[in-house]
Amino acid sequence: MKKIIKNGIVVTMNPAGDVWNHGYVIFEGTKILAAGPEDELEKKLQEMTAQGNFKAGEEFEEIDAKRAIVIPGLVNTHSHLGMVPFRGLGDDCKDRLRVFLLPMENQAMDAEMAALSSRYAVAEMLLSGITTVLDMYYFEEVVAKVMDEMGIRGIAGETVMETDSCDSENTDQAIERGLALIAAYKDHPRVSGTLTPHGTTTCSPETLKRVYEEDVKAGSVFTLHTAEMDYEMTQIREQYGMTPVEFLEHIGVIGPNTLTAHTIHATERDVEILAKHGASVAHCIASNTKAGKGVAPVSLMHKHGISVGFGTDGPASGNTLDLFIQMRMCENFQKTTLHDRSALPAKEVVSMATIEGARALGLGDVTGSIEPGKEADLVLIETDSPNMFPVYDPYSAIVYSASAANVRDVFVAGECLVKEKQLVRADFAKIRDELREKMERTKFGEMGNMV
Repeated sequence: MKKIIKNGIVVTMNPAGDVWNHGYVIFEGTKILAAGPEDELEKKLQEMTAQGNFKAGEEFEEIDAKRAIVIPGLVNTHSHLGMVPFRGLGDDCKDRLRVFLLPMENQAMDAEMAALSSRYAVAEMLLSGITTVLDMYYFEEVVAKVMDEMGIRGIAGETVMETDSCDSENTDQAIERGLALIAAYKDHPRVSGTLTPHGTTTCSPETLKRVYEEDVKAGSVFTLHTAEMDYEMTQIREQYGMTPVEFLEHIGVIGPNTLTAHTIHATERDVEILAKHGASVAHCIASNTKAGKGVAPVSLMHKHGISVGFGTDGPASGNTLDLFIQMRMCENFQKTTLHDRSALPAKEVVSMATIEGARALGLGDVTGSIEPGKEADLVLIETDSPNMFPVYDPYSAIVYSASAANVRDVFVAGECLVKEKQLVRADFAKIRDELREKMERTKFGEMGNMV
């Protein structure tokens, strides 16, 4: 049955930048059929009937937005979903990676933990309006299965490094796992697989080139941590006399499907290189600033036409899987860094959370805007709560006023997965209890005494 959302403030993120204070969205199955101002709805229905898209007298389900802001689903371009159990461990510990994260990963991470954590993470993201996510972790075959079962649009990225990991004994094995994942989901309508090399210092040039070639062949996104760490900048400079971005260009792994994650320490020359090759950037402001790493030059990237999407990073790094926090922090840090209140207008930030993020993942023709023919990935942000009044400018309200708690309804591929702030397909309390029980059976059960 065709569905129509009415009585909403529709923010399309389409090329024309259309916003309708009283708008509608019509969709059927997984696809958006039409969108526009409500005062033109009757005329549109008549046109669609004449074109054979509607039958005379055909009924459709009406959804009253109740003055909610209707936006395209939010896109998370960089995350590590398996790391929910690490959230809150040693947050202020200087050597947190070696004291907590790596030891716990080696001792407690397995396929069951990755699946239960990813299920929790997907639930958390859906409840906050994220409809598309790229994950980069281990045991990605179970992560992809969770994405499928939960209904989210996802890219499951199998991590590749030179050393062994919790799911692979060597690089070849990790690549084999990733290739099997790509093959298994190549025809899936929402979920796909990819190979994700960990970073510029954890993969050899040969491995990076090999993975890049496989990702290009598969038509998938090639993403890795880039220009994130101070030691990375030093090591690549000492080894190759280049920045990490210059190094990636030198070995031939920057192209339209390349997505560099973090990219905090990018120089103006680096930005020019990324723009020249049509590459994109995943901006993870919450985790970057929590770790004291710095602020990526997002405004400069935009000036060069680079698509910059938001990434939450892992819940161990930024403690949140919430893009509303990323949007507000991005705005505040860019304005503060540039000493310019007008820098990075709210509309640009909403673009980063939607259509730019979709383009960064190679999904710009699929999702990220409300347009006929695109997938019906839609989010309704209620305006009834105290923090959401008044709404003069919906872009401003989304970035400066709204929070994940204001997300009321979420649709992915036309299916309602969150209704009235509750999951439709799954029971969140059960998801949390199952993850807690698994954690208590592992070393995580002892962590409360160490923090």
